[in-house]
Amino acid sequence: MTDRALTGLVSIHDVMPETLDVCQALIDALRARKVEPITLLVVPGKDWREQGLAQLRDWQQQGLILAGHGWTHQVSHCHSLYHKLHSLFLSRLAAEHLSLGEEQIASLIQDCHDWFQRQGLKPPTLYVPPAWALGKLPWQRLKALPFSQVELLAGVLHTDQQRFRRLPLTGYEADTAWRASSLGLWNRFNVWRARNSGLPLRIGIHPYDADLRLNGQMRAQIDACDRFCSYAELFPA
Repeated sequence: MTDRALTGLVSIHDVMPETLDVCQALIDALRARKVEPITLLVVPGKDWREQGLAQLRDWQQQGLILAGHGWTHQVSHCHSLYHKLHSLFLSRLAAEHLSLGEEQIASLIQDCHDWFQRQGLKPPTLYVPPAWALGKLPWQRLKALPFSQVELLAGVLHTDQQRFRRLPLTGYEADTAWRASSLGLWNRFNVWRARNSGLPLRIGIHPYDADLRLNGQMRAQIDACDRFCSYAELFPA
């Protein structure tokens, strides 16, 4: 099988009041590499002030796409064995869905969507649970919630159509040698998978990735993309 053109689907995670400056630097760096569109994953439950909200409105007016990304993006305690293992190997204390019940998760997702409207922002269509971990909420419940797309570790779900697209994913949040080694292998495999299948490659960037161990791989894999697409293009009408 011959390699196909590589399509990138780029998102910046953990957009919070305390990461706005570094997110702007990432946006500038991506635009310098001709990356468009860019999706920004916003955490609404942080201490947002008017200056930060004005920045979100400005980004949206510039054509950047906003998405919901949990509520606080943080848990104080892992209640289940699964959550403890998930925290140890993948999410640390970011996967706030995993210690919540079904109704709590549904309420959190609804609150996330409502927050954008209250701040005078165009409501997002995409929801990405922190660490891509949806928790105990059945997929069928998502159809009654306001987001039409939900991104998980394995791919993206269209909630209205109840269609799921499995898509390769890369990430670069490697602040230890073990994470750099394991994530680096994961990323190379997923680029190979995207090239050989023709599927879009989801490139998930966290605010401080440019200062971490996989910075060079991140830049190389972005530069390897022949074009970029949006989440909306995954499910054409």
